[in-house]
Amino acid sequence: MSQRSGNVFMVVAPSGAGKSSLVNALLEKEPTMVLSVSCTTRPPRPGEEPDKHYRFISVEEFHALRDAGALLEWAEVHGNFYGTPRDKIDEAIHAGRDVVLEIDWQGARQVREFFPDAIGVFILPPSIEALETRLKNRGQDEPHVIARRLLAAGGEMSHVSECQYVIINQEFSTALNELCSIVQAARLRYASQAARHAELFQQLGIRSGT
Repeated sequence: MSQRSGNVFMVVAPSGAGKSSLVNALLEKEPTMVLSVSCTTRPPRPGEEPDKHYRFISVEEFHALRDAGALLEWAEVHGNFYGTPRDKIDEAIHAGRDVVLEIDWQGARQVREFFPDAIGVFILPPSIEALETRLKNRGQDEPHVIARRLLAAGGEMSHVSECQYVIINQEFSTALNELCSIVQAARLRYASQAARHAELFQQLGIRSGT
């Protein structure tokens, strides 16, 4: 198996756009994919499980990981710290498994420094009104937190052009199918196929870069 034969997918979205729901549904359809579990200093929301949704740590623990260079990226969002441990990602892609990261635009920029070929997918809501409704309906945040997230959404969405793909999450099933299509297309890129099927390429006389 060639090194780095797995793909890195970054799913970016403002809070409430449906990023987590889409990623969870994608993982059900693509069980070989690996979800990068981020660490955060914010408290768990209702229904969130440690080491499944996030690794919940203290601010002191977060700073220790950051200072040790163990985080692929990190950012402060809405007053809390978030970061992506690098070890599991390296392990997965070198084993030929695709990795998906739920991440914000700041983190996506940092990830590209390490993985320039990472595939960015931005999830947009169909409208600001729909975004506000979803934030209220999920019942996870206080009104002042929802207001803060809505104010931040405009700035976050201004970075949509930094991703190669954009999905408008108006109908969930349609958005999921589009996300799955992006994953399938990425696996058929030359670099991915050459890494996953190095022996076949050699037998066929195909050399790197041809």
